[in-house]
Amino acid sequence: MNLSIKNVPEETVRRLRERAKTHHRSLQGELLAILESALEGRPLSLREARERLASLRLTTPDESSSMVREDRDAR
Repeated sequence: MNLSIKNVPEETVRRLRERAKTHHRSLQGELLAILESALEGRPLSLREARERLASLRLTTPDESSSMVREDRDAR
């Protein structure tokens, strides 16, 4: 399938060409890579985000609570 984008500003085209050159791609290849990257993922649900965060096993030092409290009290 072919897609066409009309009336693209010259500056945008220039930046796309530079980006394509940096990635050693044609302009067409760069545009396809950008589209694929943009459509690759989907937003996480709240539950999925919570599960992913839990799997990281991050801990918050106790001092962060006092830092937040101190910042709030300063307002």
